[in-house]
Amino acid sequence: MKNYRHTLPVALAVAFGLLTLVGLLFASTIGDSLMSWAAFLAAVALILGIINLLSVHARRASAGNPYSMVLIISALVVFVLALTDFLGLTDDGVTASFSLVQAPLEAAVAILLAFFLLFAGYRLLRRQRNGWSVLFIVSAVVVMLSQTHLPPLFDNIFGWLDGIISDVIVVAGMRGILIGVALGAVAVTLRILTGSERPYDK
Repeated sequence: MKNYRHTLPVALAVAFGLLTLVGLLFASTIGDSLMSWAAFLAAVALILGIINLLSVHARRASAGNPYSMVLIISALVVFVLALTDFLGLTDDGVTASFSLVQAPLEAAVAILLAFFLLFAGYRLLRRQRNGWSVLFIVSAVVVMLSQTHLPPLFDNIFGWLDGIISDVIVVAGMRGILIGVALGAVAVTLRILTGSERPYDK
């Protein structure tokens, strides 16, 4: 019985993995059906996660936690706005709530992140003075100055430097990270298909 519990999940994972791979490569109908099932299961898991999140924070809110109260109220407000948008009572209520609340919060966090990075670079330069720390602090200063209003001469210089950093260095780093993620995903997929990796058995 114990062996059956371990072999059945592996067999199902390998079978559905191979079936999905074959369907995506040779039979698009099978692959699309399996992907639709996976999307449906992901939606069900998301709903269960939201219910669990609300239940946990409801217990914390009953104990007097103000942050849990804010989370529950915000979730209910967004849910009501989505329902009224669906029924036609409001027009883009969810979009307006995100524009009025989420976008300003993201902008504030981004501004704080820029200053935190600059301060971290300053502390790094004090503790460890090498070429990498100098490069970090110089890049942060150049990017910050390129986003400010400067005289035309300096604006062109810092804009050119910001273009090199953003379009060449950052893009190259992002592509390297994406290639590494893709190779890691392929390696994990092969390990799951061969039964060596069992994330569902933990």
